[in-house]
Amino acid sequence: MSGSGQRPEAGSVADAYSGNWVDRYAPGAWRPYLRLSRADRPIGTWLLLLPCWWGLLLAMLHDGQARWFDLWIFAGCGAGAFLMRGAGCTWNDITDRHIDGSVARTASRPIPSGQVSVKGALAWLVAQALVAFLILLTFPGAAIGLGILALAPVAVYPFAKRFTWWPQVFLGIAFNWGALLAWTAHTGGLEWPAVVLYLAGIAWTLFYDTIYAHQDAEDDALIGVKSTARLFGDQSPQWLRWFLVITVVLMTAAVILAMRGADPMALLIALLGPWALGLHLFWQLTRLKLHDTATLLALFRSNRNAGLLPLPFFAMALLV
Repeated sequence: MSGSGQRPEAGSVADAYSGNWVDRYAPGAWRPYLRLSRADRPIGTWLLLLPCWWGLLLAMLHDGQARWFDLWIFAGCGAGAFLMRGAGCTWNDITDRHIDGSVARTASRPIPSGQVSVKGALAWLVAQALVAFLILLTFPGAAIGLGILALAPVAVYPFAKRFTWWPQVFLGIAFNWGALLAWTAHTGGLEWPAVVLYLAGIAWTLFYDTIYAHQDAEDDALIGVKSTARLFGDQSPQWLRWFLVITVVLMTAAVILAMRGADPMALLIALLGPWALGLHLFWQLTRLKLHDTATLLALFRSNRNAGLLPLPFFAMALLV
């Protein structure tokens, strides 16, 4: 919570923004369900959405075409990211309801705090997924198929921390799927530049979610939950540097693969995108404090800005 001096809204979640729109404006009956979807913590929606927009713009750079339907892909990905992030968080909280009650940061979530029943959460999950599916049906067939396949990593992710020290990999597989889907929605098929961009997104997820996981490292150790934060411990900065380098190298490779034969000036401008992202990740490393929860949360949230940075460079390259 920020130090704004406002009293927390009754039922609000511990790591939500103080004075967020759900607590201030949403009807009382809707608030527990919107909190379950993390609507009061929008960073997750951004982190799910940004790879979609990367994939769409890179696909446009690949074939040099911008169509009116791309506006719908852009907007549909936005609505879909909000809905599927909400559905994924609802599923995560259903499966983690016994764990969340034992962790200080998550004990205030709607299910462990008793605001929403498991049956109500399941109904809310289905409602969000159905609306997202209706949006998906407006996309081309290959993209619809990819969207349906995305349900597999979403379903597995909540259980990953029970059997692997690398649950962040599973999160990356799920959260960056939009790079594949948006590319395919524009081009009609999946190609190597989108796959390489997808891998860059997974490396980025390993970077930001390791930072995020350090908030719960002590509680996770007590209850036996695994994470890269616990695995790396005080060596996390060294690992984060590698994830930074891999993210930049793979995104650079994706741009080069997508823009083979393109105007050299357009390619140069587009290549500034991954390097701008890398500079932001480096800035995060300079401010990293592994045992300062407030700093960890602020750095994690700053990845919205990090992920936005490639977009204006990709857009400018389209205009060359």
